[in-house]
Amino acid sequence: MILTDLVRAAIKEDMPQGDVTTESLALKPHPGRARLKAKEDIVLSGAMAFEQSMQSLEPSCRIKWHFEEGDEILKNQIICTIEGDLVQILKAERVALNFLGHLSGIATHTRRFVKKIEGTKTKILDTRKTTPAFRDLEKRAVVHGGGVNHRMNLSTAILIKDNHISVMGGIKNAINRVREHSALPIEVEARTLEEVKESAGMDVQRILLDNMDNDTLKKALEMIPANVETEASGNMNLERVRAVAEIGVNYISVGALTHSAPCADVSLIFHWED
Repeated sequence: MILTDLVRAAIKEDMPQGDVTTESLALKPHPGRARLKAKEDIVLSGAMAFEQSMQSLEPSCRIKWHFEEGDEILKNQIICTIEGDLVQILKAERVALNFLGHLSGIATHTRRFVKKIEGTKTKILDTRKTTPAFRDLEKRAVVHGGGVNHRMNLSTAILIKDNHISVMGGIKNAINRVREHSALPIEVEARTLEEVKESAGMDVQRILLDNMDNDTLKKALEMIPANVETEASGNMNLERVRAVAEIGVNYISVGALTHSAPCADVSLIFHWED
């Protein structure tokens, strides 16, 4: 979904008939300055969504960013400064912070995983476990955190999973049927060593090793040709991810990057006296 549409919908959701509190104060336009402050260490993402949220209600506001997306920001540092009508900025505040906090939270959480596997050949992947309509923003936040995007959607890449295998009566049948209808590279999910062996003999481009413990992952890699990429998935957390990377897989996919990242703690400080 286009960011403009998301912002418009978010503003409409938050104030369907206006901001009755602020408007009941009958305030005149109040030119001034506000500062966006990090209340914890974060990685910045969502700057454009923040800007568009502000400009949707205060088109003439000026925003000066002190950091770029992907930068690490320390607690108490000022992320950006906003100048404009503070009455309108106040109305847009929550929507703007919701976007930036959510997306910076994903970038920050991703960076934690990326740092855990530094020095290995493994890369951290996201998944399709994203908030509906927010996928582009959330996957961009993963990149800001140092991760790598897996397939963007069902239209961009082939991944044969357990239900595809079941409905076709086996891995070979599923792979052969896909090849009859598509020339795209094939990734196939393997849940057992038997499925790994079968997949490895089918000349696929990548094998997804799903929900395997570390000992099983080691055995699986011994069965997979060097030209076939490997991806580990399932029960991946910060405590485990380093050990999995050291086994030697090419990728580790982590659904928690997008579905369980805490919201980054940021706040907007208004300077009414200016």
